[in-house]
Amino acid sequence: MKKILFIGAGSMAEALIQGWVNQKVFTAQEIYVTNRSDKERLQFLHESYGVNCLVDAEIFKQADLIILAMKPKDAIAAMDELKAKITEHSAILSILAGIAIQTITEHLGIRPVARVMPNTSATIGMSASGIAFSNEVTTEQRTTFLQLLEAVGSVIEVDEDQLHAVTALSGSGPAYIYYLMEAFEKVGTKVGLSKDTVRLLMTQTLAGTAEMLKQSVDEPDVLRRKVTSPGGTTEAGIKALEKYQFNEAIEACIKEAEARSRSLANSK
Repeated sequence: MKKILFIGAGSMAEALIQGWVNQKVFTAQEIYVTNRSDKERLQFLHESYGVNCLVDAEIFKQADLIILAMKPKDAIAAMDELKAKITEHSAILSILAGIAIQTITEHLGIRPVARVMPNTSATIGMSASGIAFSNEVTTEQRTTFLQLLEAVGSVIEVDEDQLHAVTALSGSGPAYIYYLMEAFEKVGTKVGLSKDTVRLLMTQTLAGTAEMLKQSVDEPDVLRRKVTSPGGTTEAGIKALEKYQFNEAIEACIKEAEARSRSLANSK
């Protein structure tokens, strides 16, 4: 793949661009980016990463891989406009939340399509991605798609319908963690620590906890109980989480996000 064309220039497109350029998967000169109207955003991407933002008609025809990265609400109109510009040989990689492979092929024609839900940690090579493939994707193309996502983190192949859950969990997951960090920093300063101290303590705590989950054979509830001494500070904190229905809040968060992904799939 020598010419990669992004249709859309949002945060997820930028994360993939930065990750692929940093990991030397593609050179900046091999990447082209266009969007509907935000020329300042395109200029920013060009100045930041060196990618091409002056996309002419020939680039649409020459693109080996076209990445659908527009806002889901704009997807149908954008694909209808795109269909007349691209050739049959171009494969499609979609990072659109909720937009099904069938919908993509209805508007772009039958061709190899991979649907992936990465997250913005692709920027630093630590994305968690789920991916699904159309029947037209060859074994060689499947390997290539997986390698592209492995270059910016971890990737797991799932059934397409499961991408709604992937979107709710890991696709949106970084925002949940950032939201949690906001809460830690807010309360940490209330109890007398500086914001910088809270961030240092909690980012290391999150990183260490994630690594423990990777390395340990124990389930999360077992690891939690090992930290929770009867009558101790951790138990007091856990009881407060239970009192304020922490588990119910997490369940509602994921179910609402998954439902929104499904509603996007049904809104054509």
